[in-house]
Amino acid sequence: MGADERAIRELHSTWIDAVNAGDLVPLLTMMPDDAVFLIPGRATFGRDGFSDVFSAAHKQARISCRSELEEVVVVGEVAYTRARDSLSVIPISGGEAKQLAGHRITVWRKQPDGRWLLARDAALLSPA
Repeated sequence: MGADERAIRELHSTWIDAVNAGDLVPLLTMMPDDAVFLIPGRATFGRDGFSDVFSAAHKQARISCRSELEEVVVVGEVAYTRARDSLSVIPISGGEAKQLAGHRITVWRKQPDGRWLLARDAALLSPA
């Protein structure tokens, strides 16, 4: 495994840890200003929209994500990962937990300083 693949695997793990902790700050440091997110049933949104969606979700529920990388491909300054995710969403106000599962594909771009950032992310999760 090369250094770039190792860095991307570490970023993926750090991303999931931050999601589970409800910690938006490290997530924002791992994406450029022009990041794009695709989620079924929603309009495409960028970095600012991500902040809003993430914060609102974590105010309403405890979120636990498990994500297993199934593929990491690095081609020059661009890479993609394919992962199988399972998500548990437990409403803070009580009520029934939701279980979601599916695949996620993420496109990473290498920056001039050598860091990899999440450029595009498509989550294809549905009720489990």
